[in-house]
Amino acid sequence: MEGHEPFNQEAEEAMVGAFFLDGDLVKECGIRPEQLFSWKLQLIYSAIRHADGKGKPIDVITVVEELGIEKVKMIGGVSYLTQLAGSVPTTANFSFYEMLVKEYHQKRKAIQIAGTIIEQAKKSDISNTLSVGIQELVAVRDDQVDEDNGDILVSLADLFEECEKDLGDITGIPSGYSDLDQLIGGFQESDLIIIGARPSMGKTAFALNVALHAAKQDASLIFSLEMSKKQLVRRIAGFTGNNNSRKMRNPKMEFEDEDWQRFTGTIGKLSKVNLHIFDGAGMNIPYIWSKVRKMRRVYGEEKRLLVVIDYLQLIEGNATYKQNRQAEISEISRALKTMARELKVAVIALSQLSCGVESRQDKRPILSDLRESGQIEQDADLIAFLYRENYYSKDSQSIDKKWKLSLPNIGTDQPEQ
Repeated sequence: MEGHEPFNQEAEEAMVGAFFLDGDLVKECGIRPEQLFSWKLQLIYSAIRHADGKGKPIDVITVVEELGIEKVKMIGGVSYLTQLAGSVPTTANFSFYEMLVKEYHQKRKAIQIAGTIIEQAKKSDISNTLSVGIQELVAVRDDQVDEDNGDILVSLADLFEECEKDLGDITGIPSGYSDLDQLIGGFQESDLIIIGARPSMGKTAFALNVALHAAKQDASLIFSLEMSKKQLVRRIAGFTGNNNSRKMRNPKMEFEDEDWQRFTGTIGKLSKVNLHIFDGAGMNIPYIWSKVRKMRRVYGEEKRLLVVIDYLQLIEGNATYKQNRQAEISEISRALKTMARELKVAVIALSQLSCGVESRQDKRPILSDLRESGQIEQDADLIAFLYRENYYSKDSQSIDKKWKLSLPNIGTDQPEQ
């Protein structure tokens, strides 16, 4: 019954009635027919949209023609249409009516989702119920009437203000690797960065170094789908304080006084950085979004956020695409790019490469080596590959342990390296 759900009959009638005064408003209106509560007004609004799509003028006659006799009788006859057309004296308040209709639709959707969450919580897995529910509620919140008229004046003012600031050579979040920072200017907010490599190339070590460096001045979030938080913290403590990894396996037996002194100093330093590690099993996009959104609220706009995901192919995808791995990865890739843009964070997603690298004479990675690479290539603002030559050159006398970073010419004006 109508009395049990929030709606505003007057606002819906005023919005639909305004189209009879100014038919061009249909082209500007962001409301969909199903967002109206009154089924009668849904039918009329759909008829108006169809008439407009055919290039017909919007009046009582054309709407009656679109509806047909049976539907006209259902809504209350031609007299209801005539009453509706004469109920709005001016279109000056059309935007306000549109906003009200949208708000009441959101209220109904929120109530519906809340009801579903309650029912699902009684019989289904609570973690999945909350993840899906939060994602749906966020979608309702973000589904606003588009009031952007495309005006660039504000953007021009922002651009002028930014040009007066000396941003230095590094405009994004520094990686800690000077050559890389000079090349890309740091990791930029709203960018999706893909770091690809074969196993044992050092993807995780590279990501940990970058995340720790960013966490000293800004803030970093690591979503580890392969290693536990304890394992990652141990690795970070090892390379940060130059602590011997072999000794750290059994510090009580192996550590000497100098080792303990260095180790305690490392723990003190790490306790002061803005580093957050999430290692929950079976992480999916809604989970990652919720954590990043929460940290964005915690740090506000004062600090930049770097999000590291280790690694992309392990993220749990939508069950709809279980039979199509490429579609599943494509959906994840698009979601990460959307998250980076909407929450204004830099997202680094580590990615495995296909074994095709091993069968080539030249082992250096190329774009086509990315697993399920099609959509990833489109979504990424920057793609880089890690490569260690001595990994393949077993007889090489070289003791160079450093990474070589291969940067395909994607999302940057720099020449290919």
